[in-house]
Amino acid sequence: QVQLVESGGGLVQAGGSLRLSCAASGRTFGSSTMGWFRQAPGLDREFVAAISWNSGNTYYADSVKGRFTISRDNAKNTVYLQMNNLKPEDTAVYYCAARRYSASGWDIKDGLTYHYWGQGTQVTVSS
Repeated sequence: QVQLVESGGGLVQAGGSLRLSCAASGRTFGSSTMGWFRQAPGLDREFVAAISWNSGNTYYADSVKGRFTISRDNAKNTVYLQMNNLKPEDTAVYYCAARRYSASGWDIKDGLTYHYWGQGTQVTVSS
């Protein structure tokens, strides 16, 4: 059974930092694209960041570019999201996602192209 388990969320003041982790189990994700998405109350889920299987390519939403960094440790089957200079608008439930495979033409920012999802971790940024 494939599981993605996020951790590291919490309450932080604006300008602070958090590091989210996503531990995968049930299969090896070393060859899979992995990503982070978030959903704030009343809003649709949105793309945050993604990383290719070999960490050669990273992708970010414009809203987090320069503040967030995605990385992965394939030996630990874990992906991370370092979040710096957090803003109140970053408040959301953050979800880890992974692809079982990728296909030509798939948009890396499209959550529908990811096959596995974690349960989410709450990030709250106070002003």
